[in-house]
Amino acid sequence: MSCPECGLDYESMPPADAVVAVRGFARRYRAPLSRLLAGEDESVLRARPAPGTWSALEYAAHVRDVFGRYATWVDRVLSEDRPVLEGPAPDEAAAAGRYNEQAPAEVAEELARQAEVLAVALEAVPADGWERVGLRRGEPRSVITIARTAVHEGSHHLLDIGRGLRSVRTGPPRPAPPA
Repeated sequence: MSCPECGLDYESMPPADAVVAVRGFARRYRAPLSRLLAGEDESVLRARPAPGTWSALEYAAHVRDVFGRYATWVDRVLSEDRPVLEGPAPDEAAAAGRYNEQAPAEVAEELARQAEVLAVALEAVPADGWERVGLRRGEPRSVITIARTAVHEGSHHLLDIGRGLRSVRTGPPRPAPPA
């Protein structure tokens, strides 16, 4: 099954490919968070392209936190019998974590660190561990599903960041930053 929006075929992704993809997000997220166009400042990363749509910075902070949470989930599923996998709703986490007020360079660095933590956790999964499950909102979620979902989150939100930045950059003129 592939995502109709981002096109990623994550349902058939082998574990080794998931590890490579997760590691690759460090580089892939660093670019949009650090390469501003001439005359831009970090405010472009904080601008929401539409009401109810996150900024590039908010999406990146969300992915950083997802990677950290998923690494914890993998460890718990491998060491406990059907643990309950908890985590906040995304909008609640964004508000509580004040994602849009964080420093883009720090978010990029921490995302890279969390991606590596998750990749290491996935590399440590034994052959018979990929089908072990935890319960997320009452539904079973296997380790391989967690790995594939992490890749989908990372890929899909890069698409969101690209679309958002294009919209912010080509939308109505924004006030000039203070001199």
